[in-house]
Amino acid sequence: MIVWINGAFGAGKTTLAEELHERLPDALAFDPEYVGFLLRRWVPGPVADFQDIPLWRKLTAEFAIGLCREYRRPLIVPMTLVDTDYRDEILELVSQAGVDLLHVFLDVPSDELRRRIESQVLVPDDPERDARAREFRLGNIARCVAASSELPSGTLVLRGDLLTPGQLADEVLGATTTRGWNEPVGQSGRGGG
Repeated sequence: MIVWINGAFGAGKTTLAEELHERLPDALAFDPEYVGFLLRRWVPGPVADFQDIPLWRKLTAEFAIGLCREYRRPLIVPMTLVDTDYRDEILELVSQAGVDLLHVFLDVPSDELRRRIESQVLVPDDPERDARAREFRLGNIARCVAASSELPSGTLVLRGDLLTPGQLADEVLGATTTRGWNEPVGQSGRGGG
């Protein structure tokens, strides 16, 4: 089973993923950014956003599917997917593979996202890269917030500004049992996927 944590930059995806991993120590963590970093190094031509690389979307889905199948453990994936075509492409590949998926969207108002992003240290010890990463995230706030109006059916939408990480994790774990998966994710570490 895959728990895909979506939402804007600064919405709390990584924090929620860490909270879930504390409760589900057998779960695997997967950050698709690392696939993007690899491709950015080897794909010809400049690429502003690795999600624009079709191979990134395919490899991200295949990597997630492969981890679930090979290790038979829940997979926690914190990754912003706001381009609806890209999101649908990845989630459809996972669905076609028959892997259970809970798509979670952390909804946070733009003013709170801006506050969080401006207070984060994104790239320690490299002020220039930190500034570029911050600029990229701030420049995508409107697009990320707008994505909340175009979510696929079945998405678990949670207010990331109103709930603590523990409360968010409670909601996610509760959703795994109410969706009819074989067993609660936290009981055996297998999650029915």
